[in-house]
Amino acid sequence: MKLISVLRLSLAPILLGLLFSFKMVPPTEPANEIEWLTWEQAIEKLENGDKKKIFIDVYTDWCGWCKKMDKSTFQHPEIAKYMKENFHAVKLDAEGKDDIVFRDHTFKYVAQGRRGYHELAASLLQGRMSYPTVVFLDEEANLISPVPGYQPAESFHKILTYFAEEHYKDTEWQEFEKTYKAPEGLK
Repeated sequence: MKLISVLRLSLAPILLGLLFSFKMVPPTEPANEIEWLTWEQAIEKLENGDKKKIFIDVYTDWCGWCKKMDKSTFQHPEIAKYMKENFHAVKLDAEGKDDIVFRDHTFKYVAQGRRGYHELAASLLQGRMSYPTVVFLDEEANLISPVPGYQPAESFHKILTYFAEEHYKDTEWQEFEKTYKAPEGLK
């Protein structure tokens, strides 16, 4: 018993010395991660003059393809970098229960059997509730287009570019695809 007490007393200063010798560095956001905002945060950025298009990932907690897109597509460094430069990125749970007020209208959760849906998600998806679906809004929060389905990083970058660089305004998708050049990190 005495030996244990002696060991505790002799090791205590060493352990304290080690503890205080480590430099505490605050965690930083990795460069390859998308900064996800709430709907309200993205709209507030637009209202405060930060005029970027809004990108919305409409998902559900039970959607396997949504989770796959989170882990592969959205984690790709080229995708995250492009998103940060060109969009306010929003995650919107299509079955979220919190009210969202936008343009003098309150969008609510609508119960329907075991699962329901959020009216804002239904509006953005134009009633076609499939997941994942990404939605693009312009700098005034007007709907440009929803794009349904899982997309790997390589094809997703093409979609991001089509909307971010406003090719959708004067070029058909099929024509844009012929001229699109992927960045080196996606080839």
